[in-house]
Amino acid sequence: MSDEKQSGGFSWFLAGLGLGALLGVLYAPKAGRETREELASSAREGTEFIKQRGREAADQVNVYVDRGRTQVSEYVDRGKEYVERGKSQINDLVSQGKQFVNEQGERVSAAVDAGRTAYKTTTESIPPQDPTQL
Repeated sequence: MSDEKQSGGFSWFLAGLGLGALLGVLYAPKAGRETREELASSAREGTEFIKQRGREAADQVNVYVDRGRTQVSEYVDRGKEYVERGKSQINDLVSQGKQFVNEQGERVSAAVDAGRTAYKTTTESIPPQDPTQL
């Protein structure tokens, strides 16, 4: 509701501004030709002012866009670095895990071989017993 009041107030302001300009032209002490030339000159100046402001605004927007692109590019590059660093760390951990598994596999194989050898040595050095004598 406050937007409607502000919009309506601005409309009345513009209407009053236009009415004041019209009354000023009607009661101006200058001749009609001079008044028309002055109005045309003011309109041209106003148009040039608006064009100049538009160019300045466009330039400022371009500056903001370029700055935004630069920041986004920096964030993307930084993100890529983090991803690469993470991949490298994961690859290192996987390599360490594989190495650990291989070492443990070798230890388990050596332990199994030692167990077999010990079993063979123990079973070969003990003479067979009669199960009925136990």
